[in-house]
Amino acid sequence: MQRHNRNDLVYYTFDSLRDSGALVHAIATRRGGVSPAPFDSLNLSRYVGDDAANVATNLQRLHAALALDATATVDASQAQADRVAVVDARQRGTRIGDVDALVTNAPGVPLLLRYADCVPILFFDPIHRAIGVAHAGWRGTIMRVAAKTAQTLCDAFGARPRDLIACLAPSIGPCCYRVGDDVIAQARAALDDADDLLRAQPDGGVHFDLWQANARQLRALGIEQIEIAQICTAHHTDEFYSWRAERGRTGRFGAIIAIRNPKF
Repeated sequence: MQRHNRNDLVYYTFDSLRDSGALVHAIATRRGGVSPAPFDSLNLSRYVGDDAANVATNLQRLHAALALDATATVDASQAQADRVAVVDARQRGTRIGDVDALVTNAPGVPLLLRYADCVPILFFDPIHRAIGVAHAGWRGTIMRVAAKTAQTLCDAFGARPRDLIACLAPSIGPCCYRVGDDVIAQARAALDDADDLLRAQPDGGVHFDLWQANARQLRALGIEQIEIAQICTAHHTDEFYSWRAERGRTGRFGAIIAIRNPKF
């Protein structure tokens, strides 16, 4: 990944997506906004206790840094599940309810989702110029939201798995993501390789590797171009929000992706 700083607003981009002139994308951090602690400072969610005016300013700052139209962005009220929405130009500037992934081939329609430990996953099909963004917490992971997002790109826009690029952004890593018996049981019931992904720790705890869980599901679909940031949000609360490390009192960072509008 590459780190960028524009007027103190910090964001990251993926090497796998950097050379495409057709694409704008970013993984926002918590740096460069106006929100006070504990949401300091680039919080992008109105539903965590931050003032709505702060969030609006933060969103405008992020879009300005990327030269994107904030009024065109489509986002979602995320449901920690596996529903994927296909977005077209008629939905510019709207929020889609209860979905955890968005896909489109419409130029000039940015897609935005929010995170604080769950795995952000960006998708790009350079052949058909289609994009996607997914939100994979432990529930979404065991429900295969990443693979379902990729399959939706194939079904809706004719993408082929071998052409797709998938990028897993900073999120809680296997170093820190300790899970309890309920998650362990559900992972084992849903994933054939669960015991490879649930890693016993010296203290008797078990950590869930969400990075490899999602990457393996994408590889099983035939996707070979996968970039994993390998940055743990719980270890890097200086730049990212972490629900786990900050005990639920924190903001949300964003993953945003758009096809460039050829008019600009």
